[in-house]
Amino acid sequence: MAMRKLQVTGILTPPKIVLSPTTIYCDTAPRFAIVNISSAIFNCSAPDLASCPDESLPEFAFIGRSNVGKSSLLNFLAGKENLARVSTTPGYTKLINVFTMNKTWRLVDLPGYGFAEGARKDSARFNHAVLNYLEHRTNLCSVFALIEAALPPQPIDLEFIEWLTRREVPFVLVFTKTDKVPADTVQANIAAFMEKIAPLYEKPPVSFTCSAETGEGRRELLGVIDEAMTAIQAEQQQSTEERPQPRKPRPDRHRPW
Repeated sequence: MAMRKLQVTGILTPPKIVLSPTTIYCDTAPRFAIVNISSAIFNCSAPDLASCPDESLPEFAFIGRSNVGKSSLLNFLAGKENLARVSTTPGYTKLINVFTMNKTWRLVDLPGYGFAEGARKDSARFNHAVLNYLEHRTNLCSVFALIEAALPPQPIDLEFIEWLTRREVPFVLVFTKTDKVPADTVQANIAAFMEKIAPLYEKPPVSFTCSAETGEGRRELLGVIDEAMTAIQAEQQQSTEERPQPRKPRPDRHRPW
């Protein structure tokens, strides 16, 4: 997962973080330390990129097709029941919702793509404000692209992943709702999806499975954020240590001779 440059005050360019290109299942041995979320503060609901908060903190964005289970997943990750509003109506989230986590990074809840109720045909397929955010937000560290594991590959998901790839937006795949169908169906759907996108890559993107109902995947997803934050903090520390120290004044500087 390549990290884009963070060209903002207080945030240094994080080194490239490499995760093995494989699907991580819930019965896999833990790979990451888990980030502890001690606080979650709502910042704003932004209609466009210009309305988003300043770029002083790293951001991790979550997006998927309408009704993919994004809101349930965000509440599950944050350990809060009402961080994101869960609705039975597809396309409910229409704004870019930003939360500051642990006062050190931001979780960004992006509107789902697809056909929102009441929208004209194709008008809500891909939110242009969201695409602008994904392409131009300089402090965006990674996108968690949510795909419903209970379904075979959907054309709109494949189209969106291709867009992320061609725009070089860093992302990981997250296959949701693994509790809704038998395990062999989940694996077959994931394999079919990965086969569909295989021509886009020399190595397939990293993918995870998760379920807000069973608790599957929380450690792994938060581990991605923890790994990124650890790398950023290490880079900051290294830069501070390498920064030239101001020269001390000579002891006799103010002497009259």
